Amino acid sequence: MTEPGLRFANIESARQRLQGVAHCTPVLTSRTADALCGARLFFKCENLQRMGAFKFRGAYNAVACLEPAQRAAGVVAFSSGNHAQAIALACRLLGSRAVIVMPHDAPHAKVAATREYGGEVHLYDRFREDREALGRELAAERGLSLIPPYDHLDVMAGQGTAAAELIEQVGPLDVLLVPLGGGGLLSGSAVAARTLCPDCAVLGVEPEAGDDGRQSLRAGRIVHIDTPETLADGAQTQHLGVHTFPVIAALVQDIVTASDAELTATMAWFAERMKLVIEPTGALAAAAAFSGRLDLSGKRVGVILSGGNIDLARFSALLANTNRAHAG
Repeated sequence: MTEPGLRFANIESARQRLQGVAHCTPVLTSRTADALCGARLFFKCENLQRMGAFKFRGAYNAVACLEPAQRAAGVVAFSSGNHAQAIALACRLLGSRAVIVMPHDAPHAKVAATREYGGEVHLYDRFREDREALGRELAAERGLSLIPPYDHLDVMAGQGTAAAELIEQVGPLDVLLVPLGGGGLLSGSAVAARTLCPDCAVLGVEPEAGDDGRQSLRAGRIVHIDTPETLADGAQTQHLGVHTFPVIAALVQDIVTASDAELTATMAWFAERMKLVIEPTGALAAAAAFSGRLDLSGKRVGVILSGGNIDLARFSALLANTNRAHAG
């Protein structure tokens, strides 16, 4: 089958560019998680990727695909944090410069890390300003190449390497659960799964407060929503992309949601049981698996833990609130 826009050959090329640069992240298992879900779960730990998230894969691939003159001129990106850090690090490694448009309420740790990687940060109000318009303006004014966080074929190809790696590490899967914001990771994962594991059902998981992806899949068109208020800052997107949506519509079986309460409970579970720091967005897929709303009985299930970038103070506060809720 020919995938709309993105092909597995693009993902294979991305893997070659990332060889020796991106980490081959581990896959962890847990008997407790298996018992909880009645399934065999494989957690792909992209929270242990360079800069703490899967975003490094797509960012590096996209910057590496630029012409030398484009890399010399520099890159502009917009992001709530993980794509920002990924682009800044990729540009540093490839000898380019990065200008990043970030929301004023982005987690401090993500803003600080972006600057430490060498990125020039421009803050904006995510509830009043259009980050895409700001990015285009900076690109035009400074002659920079715009690399958006998800709606870009080279970014999508890079993100798809995580799922390809997972399937090669553990073998065929019955279900693959993938966090969903704008769709870069989900679209890339769907293409990888369709090629390497054709019978695998690919499901996207987005915040309950921002289910534009689920609405879009059911409507058969891209649905736009207001910026959702959710703990999953990496998934506070308003719509899927013109490149990501056709792939998702063609290859993804369903899109489900997870509440903020489920995300914090999942984060607490990983911290306590598996000693892993997972950010709210990174917990989306696992929260869906733990929710009991999916029939995973007896199945081999891949779960992408997409990132672990969160301020320690915020992480502690969220877990403390979760513990108090359980105590009550």
